[in-house]
Amino acid sequence: MSEDISRRKALSLLGLGAALGFTLSAALEPSEAEAQEAAPAAAPAATTGTHGMNRRQSRRHGRHERRHGRHERRHERRTGEKPAAAPAPAPQ
Repeated sequence: MSEDISRRKALSLLGLGAALGFTLSAALEPSEAEAQEAAPAAAPAATTGTHGMNRRQSRRHGRHERRHGRHERRHERRTGEKPAAAPAPAPQ
């Protein structure tokens, strides 16, 4: 072979060889995949929860209580009477 191969031809041959190699390796590899069993259900997150989830719930609860207090104070300021004692929303 007295001809030099250009870089473009060399790279295209290399790419074709890689594509062919991937195709053949996937086709020749035996696949004996079976369905996996479902993992056992974990403990409900509401009972245990991670540290981050607990912190988030605590922040949300505080935020809801502050909002409720602002609502009541605003109502009293605007109407001059205390709102009916409605229970605060239960934390979720």
